[in-house]
Amino acid sequence: MYFVKAPALLKRLFHPAFVWKKDSGDTVYLSFDDGPHPVATLFVLDELEKYNAKATFFCIGKNVVEHPDIFHRIKNAGHTIGNHTHTHLNGWKVSTKDYLKNFKDAEQFIESKLFRPPYGKIKPKQAREIQSLGYKIIMWDVLCGDFDTQISPEKCWENIALNIEPGSVIVFHDSSKAWDRLQYTLPRTLAFCHQKGWKMEVLT
Repeated sequence: MYFVKAPALLKRLFHPAFVWKKDSGDTVYLSFDDGPHPVATLFVLDELEKYNAKATFFCIGKNVVEHPDIFHRIKNAGHTIGNHTHTHLNGWKVSTKDYLKNFKDAEQFIESKLFRPPYGKIKPKQAREIQSLGYKIIMWDVLCGDFDTQISPEKCWENIALNIEPGSVIVFHDSSKAWDRLQYTLPRTLAFCHQKGWKMEVLT
């Protein structure tokens, strides 16, 4: 189970210091988790370029090691990167010591002060330790569900169309699992934002 639109109560209870949404009049923030991926990430970069849109890529350390050329292309295109752990750890299922080691393993390859916990699951102590290192923990306002193999591409696009608004932080996944829904939903999202006159910028 997951919330497509992050509830206000969840934001307050989970951790008020996390970034869930931005105060913006005409800007939305597209983000992509789990790459770099040799097919999905290249598709995303090409689609973003069509609209001169900028986005934030929360990368997995081991994928950066495997695909350094794609990682450099992300940065060279003017997008922002963030740490998404080295092996996509669920913070609720591992000790703080193991979580921080995995986070720091990724940090060797990802120069950023942005962090997004995989699955959005992180213990308070893990969060405090990461924040003490000067990191912003970025969550989201809209979770389109492209990772959910039980929903159709059309439903994935509907999740965005009904919930996106200025200031929204939207999560996509540049991964094999999300590919069928990503390739349908992203072009429609970019066209929709362009028609609305919204800018698409990086998170900082």
